[in-house]
Amino acid sequence: MSVVIIDYGSGNLRSAAKAFEHAVAAAGLDLTVEVTARADDVVRASHVVLPGVGAFADCKQGLEALPGMADALERAVVRQAKPFLGICVGMQLMATTGREHGEHAGLGWIPGAVVALEPADRSLKIPHMGWNELCLKGPVHPVFEGIAAGSHAYFVHSYGYACADPAHVLATVEYGGAVTAVVGRDNMVGTQFHPEKSQATGLRLITNFLTWRP
Repeated sequence: MSVVIIDYGSGNLRSAAKAFEHAVAAAGLDLTVEVTARADDVVRASHVVLPGVGAFADCKQGLEALPGMADALERAVVRQAKPFLGICVGMQLMATTGREHGEHAGLGWIPGAVVALEPADRSLKIPHMGWNELCLKGPVHPVFEGIAAGSHAYFVHSYGYACADPAHVLATVEYGGAVTAVVGRDNMVGTQFHPEKSQATGLRLITNFLTWRP
């Protein structure tokens, strides 16, 4: 049993790996945590994590540059239905398309588009950066077990996920209007916020993900 965090050149992954290692140890789980760029590691893993920092197109290009990785993700996540967590741009890549600096195809796992944030209150700064309160949508997903509505999570982003089906939005935050914070369907979950930077809320969500049996 292993959780793989995919390394495709997008950001410093050590903080994410440390958060997952801490969650595994605290919950006494029989899991190893591995940061990898190898497609074979993704195929044999029990849990798959796709982080991401930066622009949508750059992250998609970095992912596609890894030999066999696109096929490995399709096999592990879509066909074998292994638990999957996308973080920040890793979540956004689950969309049909991203509209940051042009229009770019995503993985197409959860229909929708990644579009620029446009708060109704023009005094609010972009990027949306810092702590914000989660508004959980019912029925509450298993990854939110033990996490109260209004719990704080840490965000840094200028683009948001506009889901085609509102049922795929598991949580929002308020930032001049409702902004998607978490998406999910079947065995897939994505967080716009960074669980590894979200202290107790993030640690609980990571633990719930690792014990989730979709």
